[in-house]
Amino acid sequence: MKKVERINTIMRYINNRAHFTISEIMREFNISRSTAIRDIREIESMGMPLVAEVGRDGGYFVMNNSLLPTVRFTDTEIKALFIAFMATRNQQLPYLKSRQSLAEKLLGLISENQQDDLVLLNQMLLFEGTNPNNPDLLDLSDLPHPMLEKLIQIILLDSYVWVSIAEEEEIKSYPLYLLHLYREKSVWLIEGFDLKEEKRRIFPVDDLTQVVPYPEKKRASKKKILEQLRTQEEVTNLVLELGPKAIAQFRKYHPLKVSISYTNPYQTTAILRTFIHVDKSEEVSEFTNWLLFLGGDIKVREIPEEVLQGLQDRLSLYFP
Repeated sequence: MKKVERINTIMRYINNRAHFTISEIMREFNISRSTAIRDIREIESMGMPLVAEVGRDGGYFVMNNSLLPTVRFTDTEIKALFIAFMATRNQQLPYLKSRQSLAEKLLGLISENQQDDLVLLNQMLLFEGTNPNNPDLLDLSDLPHPMLEKLIQIILLDSYVWVSIAEEEEIKSYPLYLLHLYREKSVWLIEGFDLKEEKRRIFPVDDLTQVVPYPEKKRASKKKILEQLRTQEEVTNLVLELGPKAIAQFRKYHPLKVSISYTNPYQTTAILRTFIHVDKSEEVSEFTNWLLFLGGDIKVREIPEEVLQGLQDRLSLYFP
């Protein structure tokens, strides 16, 4: 049975029942649990009002004779949504293919006066990465790696995956428990716990060649994985005191996993604690550049010798 035909049949099946479960759908249509969940979510996205019940005997039921309320936006909300669409240009975000259709639907919901305001905003506002000569022009890099959306779809169903990575003209595979999917310096990265080597790994999404679910028989429990990660936490080796100017620079940009703790209620002083892999020259160089970016409003409490040497070398270029 084709997917479209199956979903239409499932819709008729559940619409004629007061209550149903995922297990019933699996048995009735001879499909896997992940496929059943995916089909139910797609049916919900089409507007069928389903309500989930939690608990051992939980499942779903359909709100019969129910109509979804009309969505209404204030002028401020409309501008906020439209500006959010504008700001996503050339950001390589997932689901950008749907951005144009979303903008068109938004324009179809509002009055002509509101549309005129949005046209003016589109002409006046420019964001980083926008072509000022043609704000509507999308660069070739606008869409992210096609593997990103596939990865998100898999994550929503299961955190245990088997990923294949292109490494130095060779394909290597890793069993991972996915921890995070994030974007740093315009690159999408996945962070996961290697189920075989039992350590944390980070890979660029652009290097992925395949992502598939990992067999359940070989999986470690989430509790065990988190316990192992806690035992592997790195010891702090960089401690800084930040003044107000350095805090302002920190807010403009900071590495994703670096945070600060404010030391007064006015948030004008703070402590930064983190760990730097001194055996990774690239990481040392990046942190050296970032510390210079923070400026002179910092006091060093603790710093690795390698980072201190990097700062001295960098400053010697300007003050020989």
